[in-house]
Amino acid sequence: MKTYMPSEPLRPGDRYGVLSGYEPGTRTLPAGFQVAPPFRPTPVDIVFERDVPVVLRDGVTIHVDLFRPVGTEPVPVIVAWSPYGKGQGTSTSVMGIFGLVGLSNDVVSGLEKFEGPDPAYWCAQGYAICNPDIRGVGESGGDSVLWDRQEGRDCYDLVEWLAERDWCSGKVGMSGTSYLAVAQWLTAAEQPPHLAAINPWEGVSDVYRDLVLRGGMPDTGFARQLRDHSFWGNAGKEDIVAEAEQHPLMDELWEEKIPDFDRITVPAYVVASYSNTLHTAGTFRAWRRMASPEKWLRIHNTQEWPDYYDEANREDLRRFFDHYLREVDNGWEDTFPVRYSVLDLQGGDRVDVPAVSFPPPEAVATSYFLDGRTRTLVREKPREDTASYDIGANPDVVSFVTRFDEETTLAGYPKAVLHVEAQGADDMDLFVLVQKLDAHGTPLQQFTVPNQGAMIQDVTERGASILRYKGSDGRLRVSLRHLDEKLSTGDVPAHTFDRVEKLSPGEIVTVEIDLLPVGLAFHPGDQLRLVISGRSLLGPMMPRLREYEPANSGRHVIHTGGEHASYLQLPVLG
Repeated sequence: MKTYMPSEPLRPGDRYGVLSGYEPGTRTLPAGFQVAPPFRPTPVDIVFERDVPVVLRDGVTIHVDLFRPVGTEPVPVIVAWSPYGKGQGTSTSVMGIFGLVGLSNDVVSGLEKFEGPDPAYWCAQGYAICNPDIRGVGESGGDSVLWDRQEGRDCYDLVEWLAERDWCSGKVGMSGTSYLAVAQWLTAAEQPPHLAAINPWEGVSDVYRDLVLRGGMPDTGFARQLRDHSFWGNAGKEDIVAEAEQHPLMDELWEEKIPDFDRITVPAYVVASYSNTLHTAGTFRAWRRMASPEKWLRIHNTQEWPDYYDEANREDLRRFFDHYLREVDNGWEDTFPVRYSVLDLQGGDRVDVPAVSFPPPEAVATSYFLDGRTRTLVREKPREDTASYDIGANPDVVSFVTRFDEETTLAGYPKAVLHVEAQGADDMDLFVLVQKLDAHGTPLQQFTVPNQGAMIQDVTERGASILRYKGSDGRLRVSLRHLDEKLSTGDVPAHTFDRVEKLSPGEIVTVEIDLLPVGLAFHPGDQLRLVISGRSLLGPMMPRLREYEPANSGRHVIHTGGEHASYLQLPVLG
């Protein structure tokens, strides 16, 4: 059973944009129209239909804004599905986010939804854009839900409604980042007949594993932010934070928030990164599991907002949509299935490295064993030993280091297999991080956004992990270590999260922890450090979020070597 709480109407404030009010009607925005001074003028005349009602299958009415080129020729339409207000592109909150990451507001027209396609650009290319206020948002009816199969059914109805408009060619696509990406998995799994292509640009694909209970830990800081600041309407909204408290294990509530990947068969251009601690695991999971025979993956080296609005990347996306929504013979089908990046963290990143798969076929899963005596990572199993830390002590981490003597590239999925013991407790919250160190042992990091000024230095010092890349991380509550045999692979362990198995005094258990995928270059002399701790090593994913406090006590013991040979598995390119 879902839990709901009262919503509040969207009123003038930091999330209220120029076009946020409810004003049904149609007008033409002439070429050169500028919605507000900081934003880019429109390059062509655009028909703007505002607050158009759409009736869903259960009788609920939602409202959409439509932008389309002037003319009589039918055009395809791209949907930007999210709870973010359809007029929020000019709000001070969105402008502030652009400023935070170092994007100029004139890269967009302000007509776009936050994290969505810009009507000014796409209408000039012969496309229409649909910005809906989804169920329960704005003046749309019903109670809102958060990343749920209900959204897929609702968007199915919108896709089919759009395909019937006399100005529509019958081809519908979807695009956008974050929430707008998640909606695409959910919609494509419902298989609306007129959905011709999707473009999920980084987004979770499992609300339990990616958002509210990653690793089985109730880390709900961003879920609270979503609940409290993204769903404004006249009815109720789903209380995802209360649900995380009431449903700590995987059950039907959370299953309804996982798309049926086997039913995603539509052509897909998926964009991912290694650095988004909210989106990375979910994006790669969805790309791996979706059934579409026509799917492409591009892994970039920055953050999703600068990447999404980059002119070259937008042109690349247009080639994809031109091929599937406009039936242009432009050779898109010859694009490599995978284009990945390799981070250097010292200014030498490689991007758009072509491959037929990810990990690339030449990547070899290689075990580096933890040596508790020397605190190194070694290729042969060492003698049995331990490393440990006390909760609340200083230091409260243990780490293991290896040095590379020759050029080495990692590309794929790391994982940690650890033999652990809890002393003075019956459970453990474990956090794992893989860092790159230079030849002198200095940890290397890299900003993912253009802004690298003093303020961004401050907010990323102990958090805002999506803005500064510090390495590949993973986490697991040890009592929830049971592996899902159907979902696990040799590279990526997956846990059922449906049972609690507490530890007994003196018991040593084996845990497998998935880490975020990597593309990382090491030069001769560079080092890799594996860090294990009972506290979060990266902090919250965004500024001002509540930091998770682990439920730990006593001492954590990591057993190494002999019969308890803990190891780090790395994808090393051969």
